Amino acid sequence: MIKKTTLAAIAALMAGTALPNIANATVTVLGWPGGSEEAALRAATEVYNETASDEDKVELIFFSRDGFYDKLQADLAAGSDAFDINLIATYSIGRYAPYMEPIDLGDAAESVFGKAVLETMQYEGKQYGVPTDLSLHFMYYRTDLMDELLGDDDAKTEYSKIAEEYLGKAMEPKPANEWTWDDWAATALYFTKSVNSDSPVRYGTVLQMKNLLFNMMVFQSLPRSYGADWRDAEGNVTIDSEGYRKGLELYKTLYDAGATPKDSLSYEYAETNAAFASGQVATALQWNAAAAELTDPEKTPAVADVTGVVAPPAGPEGRADHIHGLGLGLNKNAANKEGALKFLQWLATEDAALLYAENGGSPALMPDVVAKIAEERPDLVDLGNFASQYGYVMDGGTSANALSIYEVQAREFTGYWSGQQSLDEALANTKAEMEKLLNQ
Repeated sequence: MIKKTTLAAIAALMAGTALPNIANATVTVLGWPGGSEEAALRAATEVYNETASDEDKVELIFFSRDGFYDKLQADLAAGSDAFDINLIATYSIGRYAPYMEPIDLGDAAESVFGKAVLETMQYEGKQYGVPTDLSLHFMYYRTDLMDELLGDDDAKTEYSKIAEEYLGKAMEPKPANEWTWDDWAATALYFTKSVNSDSPVRYGTVLQMKNLLFNMMVFQSLPRSYGADWRDAEGNVTIDSEGYRKGLELYKTLYDAGATPKDSLSYEYAETNAAFASGQVATALQWNAAAAELTDPEKTPAVADVTGVVAPPAGPEGRADHIHGLGLGLNKNAANKEGALKFLQWLATEDAALLYAENGGSPALMPDVVAKIAEERPDLVDLGNFASQYGYVMDGGTSANALSIYEVQAREFTGYWSGQQSLDEALANTKAEMEKLLNQ
């Protein structure tokens, strides 16, 4: 018996988004509408359909982005078979896993994406999707300012004095690719006008401190590099740890010192880009998506030619770079599971991943794979390298309540940074809420 779709407009959506010359497609894919993800998926699908059998050709449908995840969950929970394959995201897999079927992408998938990237599409040890687009963070910095600092003995002396005053230890400046978090903090303080009147820019960094869940993803690579995680092997919530205390305190030190604009408590992605693009900021920990804008002479003429990119700084446990991705997985009620699995396994091949990247997608690929398109997509070289070397997903980061956990952290941590509560209170409140959310 065919189940009813829960979206009355599904037929119209399919008619409006059907690919040309595919009248009887029997594998239906619900994709992410708009932007580079849609363009890349369309291009890959057209190539796939050139050789697919009639019964396994693919047709695409797209819902509006507005309320996408809630609508998707409602459809999956209702047992809809209007689509065989649907979009998933790292931080929402746990919501959808009960209505989806784990998949086997084959042994070759790891050689294309790497273990860490494949884990962005896993829940409770099972693979639920093929990773198509990845997001992580770059440390952006002004190469001209660093060159001047590293070549000036008087500046180095001042740098050391500032580090000792604010961080409790004399330090010497290092190249950006050698930074620890303390090196970055000392550099940010040195390039802050209110701390060093000779600084050529007003701010040493720009922090995303708004009460917003995605800002926690930017922040958490700092505590992660100190060994922090959401919970341990026994399932105990471990948010009150040395790593989180270090990270929260370091952010507050920079904020209180004026190393980031005072209205940073309202900053997220757009404000961070605007501040760095102004030419008055020395460093910024920001999403990789910003690279296209911050290195474009037409969009950001003040900094494009002097913007460098490195991985987030190192802690005692090395470097860590939060990763999450969009991907495609198998609806448990798919009408054509066999055909859907064929398409998903094809998307996990090297040829398909490169095709997807060449048409605007942002897959994180292993170094030897991404090297084949390095000239056309230089941004993906750093994306793939950082993901494979430093990428991580927190224990619980794909759980059903992952987004709610980030929301709790954002509320409590912003409360600490703004001076509304103590560090102990922020961590205690966060731990209590996380225990509830992770045990539901």
